Amino acid sequence: MHVVWDICVILQTYIICTSSGQPITSKLDAGWWAYKDVVQGSFVPVPSFWGLVNSAWNLCAIGKRQSPIDIETTHMIFDPYLTPLRLNTGGRKMGGTMYNTGKHVSLRPDKAHLVNISGGPLGYSYRLEEIRLHFGSEDSHGSEHLLNGQGFPGEVQLIHYNQDLYTNYTEAAKSPHGVAVVSIFIKLSENSNAFLNRMLNRDTITRINYKHDAFLLMGLNIADLYPDTTRYITYEGSITIPPCYETATWILINKPIYVTQMQMHSLRLLSQNEPYKIFLSMSDNTRPTQPLLQRCIRTNINFSKQGRDCPNNRALRPQYRVNQWLLK
Repeated sequence: MHVVWDICVILQTYIICTSSGQPITSKLDAGWWAYKDVVQGSFVPVPSFWGLVNSAWNLCAIGKRQSPIDIETTHMIFDPYLTPLRLNTGGRKMGGTMYNTGKHVSLRPDKAHLVNISGGPLGYSYRLEEIRLHFGSEDSHGSEHLLNGQGFPGEVQLIHYNQDLYTNYTEAAKSPHGVAVVSIFIKLSENSNAFLNRMLNRDTITRINYKHDAFLLMGLNIADLYPDTTRYITYEGSITIPPCYETATWILINKPIYVTQMQMHSLRLLSQNEPYKIFLSMSDNTRPTQPLLQRCIRTNINFSKQGRDCPNNRALRPQYRVNQWLLK
């Protein structure tokens, strides 16, 4: 049965791609993709098809620096020149609009409130464009990145664009050194992170039950979202949604933040559809991990054993056991 379904999907994709003499890129909407198969209705490409149905998305299939990845800690390399990441809010709190996009819970900051990061592996200043939540239908998975094959219940991604070189995110996303993503794993606890609590408390999260719902939040302190550590892991990769541009520097913070079991349950009750359509949980909104290939995974966590050099970086190769905060 699975074989028949796969053949039908491939044939349907072929028909879509060949039924017109015009380039397929002009026929497709930028949002015509999904993380998982729809229960009913027309074909919408899942991750394994992203790079096949749209020529503008071919990096999703043939790229060599794709994200997310499984971070194997034995492959990490200490880089003594990685400085702490710097967060600049101008001493002000921020406001923003929280959306149910049908694929993510997304918080987009008010343009009047600038939040920038610099330092660390970054050679420029990057402006916060969006905060995006990924989460699973079960506690064993939900993060896009894995750690030694292990998933986490969720992952927060703070997406920034290079404001020194580019005027907006759209331009930066397709350009060299365009994007920086700070990633923080989510774990479950009796108490929640103060910033996420503002987003996920019952009065707020129930305002975005369905696709296209939006709710304004004010008085947010972005520093509350960051865990208390200067340690991180970094590598060069891509954005994790089509068109999968390979312009992103990833910075994974080496300490998780927490939400309650009830807040995670509330996330799983969000629908990726409009209220008049069949309910389909937004959970499991993750792209599968991609091959690391020849890339280096660097960290500013010091180790004692010296190893091979990472190209263009003097480095040490560790025999590493990851921060116990992540393993608890």
